[in-house]
Amino acid sequence: MRVAVIGAGALGLYYGALLQKSGVEIHFLMRRDYDAVVRSGLQVYSTNGDFHLPKVNAWRTSEEIGKADLVIVALKTFANDCYRELISPLLKSDSLILSLQNGLGNEEALADVFGAERIIGGVAFLCSNRGEPGVVHHLGAGRIILGEFVRRNNDQLERVSEMFHKSGVDCRTTDDLKRARWEKLVWNIPFNGLSALLQQSVDRVLAVPATRKLVREIMLEVIIAGNAQGLNSDIPEKFVDSMIDFTDNMGVYKPSMQIDREEGRELEIGAIFRTPLQYGAEKGAAMPRVEMLATLLEQTQTR
Repeated sequence: MRVAVIGAGALGLYYGALLQKSGVEIHFLMRRDYDAVVRSGLQVYSTNGDFHLPKVNAWRTSEEIGKADLVIVALKTFANDCYRELISPLLKSDSLILSLQNGLGNEEALADVFGAERIIGGVAFLCSNRGEPGVVHHLGAGRIILGEFVRRNNDQLERVSEMFHKSGVDCRTTDDLKRARWEKLVWNIPFNGLSALLQQSVDRVLAVPATRKLVREIMLEVIIAGNAQGLNSDIPEKFVDSMIDFTDNMGVYKPSMQIDREEGRELEIGAIFRTPLQYGAEKGAAMPRVEMLATLLEQTQTR
């Protein structure tokens, strides 16, 4: 399978490197890391074992990559208006597009441009950060849940899942992509939001009883809104406990939104906060704490 990775941040670099290491033909669209990777390859520091790829297919434009069987979209969601420009040159009539992006609304946006039948959604539970150019740090986790945007050909989904599995990724499929997306939001909304606002890693957020309690309250708001969306099965309240336990075991970890704020980059407020708030409101599920987080994060972006 010939695979193009669009969005070579920490997530795209990590999964793309694992796939290449396992023998998949990977082509990266790169900006910041291009010169370093062409010169010295790609270095991965991982809790599962460090490795180095001395030669990587790195390109500056999608046209240079050419046609791909699978396009992995790992862009920050505020760049979704670049879908047509970046992805169109990569597509054949039977190419698949896999979004591993955060939040809600990405599969819908891709389907509007390229057709629903070729879209796969992926929910990645990954702790990773970029280092200096050409370096990515995998700090833990890495599981992926895959689901078709519209039910069509499960064989395609299983082939993509098996590709990740052979690369060492814990990857499984689901027939309820919507539920998987909301499950990730249960973690993403409180920890990305609070860590970015407070400029504190997740361990410090959980170390204070008041913010630990706030994390739990935000998670419950998200679960109530998610369960109002017509999921195949409800997310149980006890899911909150598993997410907090999971985070307690992370140690010192900065979520991506905290790092983006520290480095003065745009935040993914739309897909992670505003779209879930809209979906919740449409079903009569108010999320006042999530609304507060979104408003305060937007205030940090004003100039």
